[in-house]
Amino acid sequence: MGGPLEGIRVLEFTQIIAGPFCGVALADFGADVVKVEPIDGGPSRRRRSVLPGENKTFHALNRGKRSVAIDLKHPDAESLMARLVPTVDVVVSNMGHGAAERLGIDYDSLRRYREDLIWAENTGFGSHGRNASRAGSDIVAQAYSGLMAAEVKCDELGGPELVQCTGIVDYPAGVVLAMGVCAALLHRERTGEGQLVRSSLLSTGMMMMGREIARSPIFDAVTRDPMMERVNAVRERGGDYCEVVTERGGVYDLLGPQLRLYYGGYAVRDGAIIIGALSDRNRQQIRNLLGIDDDPTEDLEFDVLDPANRPAIDRTHRKIAAALRTRTADEWIAELDRLGVPASKVYLPEELADDPGVREAGIMLDVEHELTGPEQFVGALVEMSATPTGSPRPSPLHGRHTSEVLGEAGLSAEEIEALHVHGAVATP
Repeated sequence: MGGPLEGIRVLEFTQIIAGPFCGVALADFGADVVKVEPIDGGPSRRRRSVLPGENKTFHALNRGKRSVAIDLKHPDAESLMARLVPTVDVVVSNMGHGAAERLGIDYDSLRRYREDLIWAENTGFGSHGRNASRAGSDIVAQAYSGLMAAEVKCDELGGPELVQCTGIVDYPAGVVLAMGVCAALLHRERTGEGQLVRSSLLSTGMMMMGREIARSPIFDAVTRDPMMERVNAVRERGGDYCEVVTERGGVYDLLGPQLRLYYGGYAVRDGAIIIGALSDRNRQQIRNLLGIDDDPTEDLEFDVLDPANRPAIDRTHRKIAAALRTRTADEWIAELDRLGVPASKVYLPEELADDPGVREAGIMLDVEHELTGPEQFVGALVEMSATPTGSPRPSPLHGRHTSEVLGEAGLSAEEIEALHVHGAVATP
């Protein structure tokens, strides 16, 4: 049996991360994802290439797909879309504002060829309002959504730093778009109706900061409103960005510095661990394990937000830190696992593909690339009992499936050759 989306064909016009990752997610569910690439392969193939047109990032973001190379600005592109689109169920795009319309691959243009087409798009700021035409990217969405400021990170020149070393908004935006596609496919199954599906980097970033962004006057009067008064006072006196975000504070400032005691990171003898103890029971287990018998935060009357109580919290923090430095990460994780306290070593990402726990969990996916040989990637995000997930197909060579896909759309070998000669398509 194939995956849950077996029989669904997706035509992908994407770039960077969010769009391609949506395609990966759909391919892992069994969809036949066909990536439309420029005749020259485009910058995503050339960036950090070890072999011509091949690099690790491209392989990770385009595994599970087939590739067709088409010049979308060629005079024959429109007639080619008229032949190709009737064979696909879904189109995915994350081009810049207006680019799809200029190329004639927008929803209104393509649904002429298939009335029940699902056309899914991710943009920077959405399709409505004053920001709709603005260019967007992951780092811009981090800034606009509040993610960046909430981290309270400033560089040595006083500017903001990235939230993460990866596309912290891009990747979930791809998942959100894939979720929208699946919902639209279900709707079409029930009604026969296709539709336009839209998501944005901004809305995804705001989803991740939803608790902080939400407004509720009763609750806001306790924390948000006094904090914003302090922030605005800093701004009025000319305070810079770093002063503003420092005044606002991070998660430990907003929820109480005591949170860090049992929900944070510590150095150990050979590295670092993270403890994620949120329950009273888990916190008491840690105190018993480490011999901490004078933690004032145990008292329900202890005001964790009172600045006068901060030294007492800091003393407990130092005691926990000193105790944890006495043993190795593996030793502490074994103890915490025994107690049922959530915890982990802090790993380098480069270590995880070979980690026994990761391998046993079935998270990694093994594929065989025709040029680079055996490769391992993070596999499907969802495991299902009745339908397999995780596409075994590697990332495609540039234009590797042009003739194959166009042939499936009804073009003859002679027609495909003519398109190749005229520069409308590229084949290996």
